[in-house]
Amino acid sequence: MTKLKVLSAFEDMTVKGLMERAICFFVEHKEKERLSNLTEEEKEDLGLLLLMQQADRIETVSEEEVMKELRGIK
Repeated sequence: MTKLKVLSAFEDMTVKGLMERAICFFVEHKEKERLSNLTEEEKEDLGLLLLMQQADRIETVSEEEVMKELRGIK
């Protein structure tokens, strides 16, 4: 606890603020570490998932239109 108080004084922050900052840094570090350990396929899947989450969910496409587009890709 003493170290936290000294660090917070040096950083001109409250102990609570310093702890919140440290936790945010730790979480970001772990997220980056986890992403770097993904395979290329997993990275592609994650990218596709993120794109799908941004898609307009109101607009729909029929199965026929999807199949037509897939046949056009070769």
